[in-house]
Amino acid sequence: MATALIVLAAGQGTRMNSDLPKVLHRLGAAPLFAHALAAGRALEPARVIVVAGHGADQVTKAVAHVDPEAEVVLQEEQLGTGHAVAQAMPALGGFEGRALVLYGDTPFIRAETLEALAESPADVTVLGFEAADPGRYGRLIVTGGALEKIVEYKDATDEERAVTLCNSGVVACDAGLLAELVAGLKNDNAAGEYYLTDIVAAARARGLSAAVVTCPEEETLGINTRAELARAEALFQARARAEALDNGVSLQDPASVWFALDTYLGRDVVIGPHVVFGPGVTIESGAVIEAFCHLEGCHISRGATVGPFARLRPGAELAEDVHVGNFVEIKNSLLGEGVKVGHLSYLGDAEIGEATNIGAGTITCNYDGVFKHRTVVGANAFIGSDTMLVAPVRVGDGALTGSGSVITEDVPAGAVALGRAKQVVKPGLATKLFEMLRARKAQMKKGS
Repeated sequence: MATALIVLAAGQGTRMNSDLPKVLHRLGAAPLFAHALAAGRALEPARVIVVAGHGADQVTKAVAHVDPEAEVVLQEEQLGTGHAVAQAMPALGGFEGRALVLYGDTPFIRAETLEALAESPADVTVLGFEAADPGRYGRLIVTGGALEKIVEYKDATDEERAVTLCNSGVVACDAGLLAELVAGLKNDNAAGEYYLTDIVAAARARGLSAAVVTCPEEETLGINTRAELARAEALFQARARAEALDNGVSLQDPASVWFALDTYLGRDVVIGPHVVFGPGVTIESGAVIEAFCHLEGCHISRGATVGPFARLRPGAELAEDVHVGNFVEIKNSLLGEGVKVGHLSYLGDAEIGEATNIGAGTITCNYDGVFKHRTVVGANAFIGSDTMLVAPVRVGDGALTGSGSVITEDVPAGAVALGRAKQVVKPGLATKLFEMLRARKAQMKKGS
């Protein structure tokens, strides 16, 4: 059966004390809503609808970046979860299949849990959990194994508040039926809102079936405050580290390694202490990342070594057996097989041929203040230390640049390029200068 996702992401999140919409706060280097989308994408949904409200322009831009196929609809007034789902239904007009309602601030629901919801035979299925401390959660009232109704805490009786089976808010329902049920919702409750939870009682009143799928409480963790976001980050990182270790990755100091939502590490990768992964990092089997590296938007091939103290920025592509050493920064550049960039260099908007050596202090001068320009270095070249490659420029296969050179013109294959000023030596001048300066310093001390 086809599946559609409806992700509710309209809330302001006033308890975050932030100008940023709540679902754009980052967890695992990704917006909160991206976690719900990632879990839902495992179902291979035919449609994805995100309901935005507060900061809709920002949310729309972020959704387009994370999932370009998702459609964003606007909830101009925040009148409750039922009202939010109602805004999504026109976008699903004519869709035949199961609709799952998820929440952009609930990042830990597993794909396996969503699959159980999608496959439930009941007309309406709600995700519930046994709460250690039910607090102000809505309660799931089950009679004879069937879900009878959902009661919000503020509307519950004392007997209903004693129930520990709680509502996560996540719902699965036939899309056409969901449209009918939310269209009939009323707001005659303590908050004056249209509760999505009321669709259960409405379905039962029509003689339809309702059921509960349960999951561990930690999957339903919602983010409402900065403190909860910090706790969620700790939980996310602990899970990511455990998963990496289970998948054959060596973490030399697991607690100091920070992962992003989409970090991919191959088998037998070795990660040193204090490594930070931003979004979009893929590392193939057998690569080594030394301590204190920061990686984002890059691909590292088998046998490559990076660091310590290296930074790889978006667009960095390292082929097999590349070595990137300490205090090296690479951005939007392709390094061919066996390239060595040992230390203290910047390569931006560049293509470096296989087996080329980049000397210490080499910089590609790629930006003229308005435009970015590209540097191309061939295979088996030797770039001397402290070479400035002023782009656009090409250095041919097997060419060599002298240390301290400023290269502004193309260098043919096999050639040597020297681009530095002629050295001038003045015998004895240093001694005279130092004597003059020391005398001046002594005079200044007498005057004080």
